[in-house]
Amino acid sequence: MACNCTGGAEKQQQALSTSSPSSASPEDLLVLSSDPLHPANVICELCQLFYDNEWVTGTGGGISIKDGTNVYIAPSGVQKERMKPTDLFVLNYDDSVVLRRPLNFKPSACTPLFFTAYKLQNASACIHTHSQNAVMISLLYSNEFKIANIEQIKAIPKGYEPGYLSYFDTLTIPIIENTAHEEELEVPMHEIIKKYPHTRALIVRRHGIYVWGENIWKAKIYNEAIDYLLGLALKMKQFGIKPDSPIGSEKGQVDPKIYD
Repeated sequence: MACNCTGGAEKQQQALSTSSPSSASPEDLLVLSSDPLHPANVICELCQLFYDNEWVTGTGGGISIKDGTNVYIAPSGVQKERMKPTDLFVLNYDDSVVLRRPLNFKPSACTPLFFTAYKLQNASACIHTHSQNAVMISLLYSNEFKIANIEQIKAIPKGYEPGYLSYFDTLTIPIIENTAHEEELEVPMHEIIKKYPHTRALIVRRHGIYVWGENIWKAKIYNEAIDYLLGLALKMKQFGIKPDSPIGSEKGQVDPKIYD
């Protein structure tokens, strides 16, 4: 499934050929474009936005977009709010060969996890953040997070059939244990997706969250909606309300002194 960033490879190539510096190398032409919807520009834009949301501070987190056979990946060790298109890696989807390598950065340790989402979930974009909401949720749940009967759930696809979850549905997100090195999460991620084939996200305990979608804009929506739900669940638990409890049950869960 191709990314919908540019509206087609032909439009992207026109933008590259008409707007990129004539002295740029063929490798750099993969990331240089005046088109704001070019994957390289979109990744930089979203990294700035996610930094402002405190999701990718201190060089943490990352974003990847698959556009045709090209996979664009934010590098390791870069301050996401200062990232430029020329900082990006570009890999071939079919064989993972590096098509473009920036001079001063290392490949993202998230790379094998991004590819897992692409190959097992037919995704075209994957977002990894160090959301504090995700980390806190991972400390309060054992194997999976659940929330139900909340309006924002309707932003998340069902996965098992076309359409989105309803207000009355339950959203379930699996949780896996963290590892010393991020690339070591590839096997656990592969196993958990096999167990939860309809999930659009994966929480890594004491670490953060991975969210993927059929294109970068869908992945952004899912990521924002899920972070909202994680934050809401934390507040619900502070008042003794189970996030996946039936409608109306909060009356028996909340301290009578503060209810009504």
